[in-house]
Amino acid sequence: MRKFVVVLAVLAVGVAIFALTLSFEPESGPAPPAKPTTGPAGPSTQPAQANAPPALQAKQEFVFNNGAEPETLDPARMTGVPEHTLAMALFEGLVGYHPRTLRPVPGVAQSWMISRDGRTYTFLLRKSDWSNGDPVTAQDFVYSWRRVLDPNTGAEYAYQLWYVKNARAYTKGKLSDFSKVGIRALNPHALEVTLEHPTAFFLGLLAFETFMPVHQGCVSTHGKRWTRPGNIVGNGPFVLAEWKPQHKIVMTKNRRYWNAASVGLERIVAFPISNENTALLRYQAGDFHLLPSLPSDKIPKLKTHPDYHKAPYLGTYFYRFNCTRRPFDDPRVRKAFNLALDKAKLCKYVLHGEYDPATGFVPPMMPPYTSPKGMGYDPTRAAELLAEAGYPGGNGFRRVTLIYNTSKRHERVAVVAQQMWKKALGVEINLVNQEWKVYLKTMQNLDYDIMRSAWIGDYMDPNTFLDMFVTGGGNNRTGWSNRRYDQLIAAAAKTPDTRKRLHMLREAEDILINRDMPIMPVYFYANLSLRRPSVRGFYENPRDLHPFQYIRIALPAAAAQRLQIRVESEF
Repeated sequence: MRKFVVVLAVLAVGVAIFALTLSFEPESGPAPPAKPTTGPAGPSTQPAQANAPPALQAKQEFVFNNGAEPETLDPARMTGVPEHTLAMALFEGLVGYHPRTLRPVPGVAQSWMISRDGRTYTFLLRKSDWSNGDPVTAQDFVYSWRRVLDPNTGAEYAYQLWYVKNARAYTKGKLSDFSKVGIRALNPHALEVTLEHPTAFFLGLLAFETFMPVHQGCVSTHGKRWTRPGNIVGNGPFVLAEWKPQHKIVMTKNRRYWNAASVGLERIVAFPISNENTALLRYQAGDFHLLPSLPSDKIPKLKTHPDYHKAPYLGTYFYRFNCTRRPFDDPRVRKAFNLALDKAKLCKYVLHGEYDPATGFVPPMMPPYTSPKGMGYDPTRAAELLAEAGYPGGNGFRRVTLIYNTSKRHERVAVVAQQMWKKALGVEINLVNQEWKVYLKTMQNLDYDIMRSAWIGDYMDPNTFLDMFVTGGGNNRTGWSNRRYDQLIAAAAKTPDTRKRLHMLREAEDILINRDMPIMPVYFYANLSLRRPSVRGFYENPRDLHPFQYIRIALPAAAAQRLQIRVESEF
């Protein structure tokens, strides 16, 4: 998932689920959060805590900066973190995320069965309604997934459904009969999904927005405007109440949500402020409960603030090369640019040591997988490679452009890269910043030389970082193609042997970061944020996903103490 590109199941959990399928016994998946407990603001489904529940504010409103104007609110067309954040509020898939562990928990599906061979999943749907009162049925999922796979929809994440039998062939136009695709409504409350081969992480993947259902009547009636306020119909814990482009999005509690009694928040307000300094001022003014991205030059001071939080994040910051355009159609040029960038110095002095330099692409947090050793900083070898490509000392090398989406941090990193490339290679680089929607369109059209990018894992498996670069993949966006790479990704998806599978993925990553280098890893993300202590039900996790239905706003400690004294004095 692009993080301002930008986000589902731990591999070990997926393997365990597969092991459980041997008995073909019904299961409801990993245990959901604790049973509802009644507190000052009503029932709560947050995981049980040892301490007494906090006193809650009367006004249950959560306000945060979402960092960018969403490209779309259509789950089929979403690709970025800002959009996914909103999708978790407006829609719900067959499974959802546990707020602490992100393991899959029952969503629209109250239980499921998995066949002995790990290929057939049967989901039993609970009684639930769309926000307009229509019942949510298995056919809604058939329609929605077919819509994703339809090439006319333009779903860049359609490949996430290609684990389903014949789904890829349908997208590619090799199969026209959708009844042969492994998606079938057995009855209004039972959905059967047949896979091409056992896929350890498939269950967790179902919480991802691409698998969320959309209301067929709403889409058919309103066309491209179906996601606008007054038109949109969802099945999530919140509904869209207001969308003022470039200003704010307001969502309110969905009274028809099947578990509405356990949703604490009444209102969510998301601001699309891309300027991190402006957003910080709003936080300091008390306007936000959460600021998920911070200006890099302010981090040294913010690190001492009690609201400051740092947590591991399953993401990689990198640069894409347009492999269809000279001079980056030559892998020697791409490697030269990588070797000429001192990532360790960049991370230490520009990013204040809060991020780790990356030579590999897959973040080092998914054992037992380990990335191959990538290229380090070597300006001498960089100059040699550029000369071998026909540009000694940068002579004859045209002025190329590095594009990044609007952000002070992206600008600072780009300026340093520009200077390092000039010093080591003698090349001139133009820097251009673009607003989020323009930036995405530029990337889609391959209208760039070098482009800042980032990828946030969609599930806890190295495959989520590697399968995007297969030939013609919706999120490849480099124009690069390697037959051996494609073969390795395809073979890894089919093998049940974990050791062999990870070995294949490691060879694929070696092609990506050492042999061909269509992308240049820069650093591994950490999640740096400011969060009010009044925000409860919000837990740090590697994917920085925080389902809104578990969040509550507590009274400040002093106010809570005064409330306790007042209540006790009445008895």
